[in-house]
Amino acid sequence: MKQFSNTYIFIFSMVMVLIVAVLLSFVAMQLGPRQEMNVQNERKQDILRSVGKAEKLKEAEDRIAYIDEEFRTYISDSYVVNYEGERVDADAFAITLRIRDEVSEAPEDRLYPVFTYTDEQDEVMYIVPVYGKGLWGPIWGYVSFHADMNTINGAVFDHKGETPGLGAEINTDWFQEAFRGKTIFDEKGAFKSIRVVKGGADPDDPHGVDAISGGTITSKGLEAMLKNCLSGYINHFKMQGNLTYGMNHSI
Repeated sequence: MKQFSNTYIFIFSMVMVLIVAVLLSFVAMQLGPRQEMNVQNERKQDILRSVGKAEKLKEAEDRIAYIDEEFRTYISDSYVVNYEGERVDADAFAITLRIRDEVSEAPEDRLYPVFTYTDEQDEVMYIVPVYGKGLWGPIWGYVSFHADMNTINGAVFDHKGETPGLGAEINTDWFQEAFRGKTIFDEKGAFKSIRVVKGGADPDDPHGVDAISGGTITSKGLEAMLKNCLSGYINHFKMQGNLTYGMNHSI
């Protein structure tokens, strides 16, 4: 049996590592644009789902083209505001793609993207992204509001690794449907966000939804996510929604 020197083995190993590294880099470069496009399409799909406009997705022959067409048709505007509620020069979709980094900043230093949806009857709704932490990893979603920027029209949530049958239920229709019609401000204009109530919320509570049975930590993580993200929109919501309450950040 032929014997190889340690030097030969070392050089051979280094060459193989280099070849593999080059191949992996090449594959990553080739797949990178497609992966980025898939992420963008997923974001567009979730934005549309938050206003109930992706119900025909499963029937579409070309899923990507369908999402892109629906997005261009119904998302009539997008913009970015700062903590004071003022519009700033930034790309809303680009901010949404890096929402995890944005949320890690102090609230007053963040940028807050808004998407405007206009339907066939010229009804306008506003959609904002949210991002937070569940039990096992990140959770995220989109919340759409009616023109008053107080009443929730719809919500879409998803997760990276929550427990199936428990915390993972945040991306099910029954849980998301409970947010419809809830409000984030009370009658005096104080910001209340949405509470996720263990044991069940009072049906008459305009700011509460039922928590997921057995998914308490994920439920509370989602509640914290909504409060943390939506609170940064307070001034803008009050200005844009024509609410007559005093503008402040009391929570």
